[in-house]
Amino acid sequence: MKTFSITDVGMVRQVNQDYVFTTGKPLGILQNLFVVADGMGGHQAGDYASKCTVEVMIKEIAKSEGEDIERILVKAIKSANREIIKEASGDEHLKGMGTTVVAATVKEQMLYFANVGDSRLYLINQGIQQLSKDHSLVEEMVRLGGIKPEEAKHHPDKNIITRAIGAKADVDVDFYEHRLKRGDIILMCTDGLSNMVEDEELFHIVQGSRDIVEAGEMLVEAAKENGGTDNIGVVLFEPFADEVSV
Repeated sequence: MKTFSITDVGMVRQVNQDYVFTTGKPLGILQNLFVVADGMGGHQAGDYASKCTVEVMIKEIAKSEGEDIERILVKAIKSANREIIKEASGDEHLKGMGTTVVAATVKEQMLYFANVGDSRLYLINQGIQQLSKDHSLVEEMVRLGGIKPEEAKHHPDKNIITRAIGAKADVDVDFYEHRLKRGDIILMCTDGLSNMVEDEELFHIVQGSRDIVEAGEMLVEAAKENGGTDNIGVVLFEPFADEVSV
């Protein structure tokens, strides 16, 4: 398996509130783990929320024994949610903080992932397919038929999310399974990439690069060239590649 991760503050923000984590080594009963989180909140609250969420998840997953993967990922995210709420209630500077999260793991031919918010997971092979579903106002509008999918990308309310870690005491977590095949590349990212670069361009950058390291760096540059109005967080991995590069 080959993996690569990168974050960038972008062209406008002063603080990087995106946080990414990858490991191709076992963690608890998981054989690998990939996480992207996009924090929100004033002062240092957003970057604290994303980092704390990922760290709590890692600790929780490291303790996992004999549980199924859905239970492990969902439990880890819910533990992080409780911790963020607890921290926010005890520190005025952290009040109102929150984060999105998308977390994935691969076992044999299967991809398992969970998400809260609008950070995304894409499958890239012959084309590009968003496997995760955004928990956002415009996505709800699309699902209800209020707007067309192509209108969602540039809708003025596109940044309003309907679920986040830290928003309420019990967070709803979506969980997915997907059978992988040789040649698949997984792209996980914050909206600092997906809002700045069209899906078709994401596909062409990844497929046109020499490897996922170059692809990750070029994705960040594309987001910045298109305005870079938000932090950019990217994780790429090739489940069936033979070597690891981090």
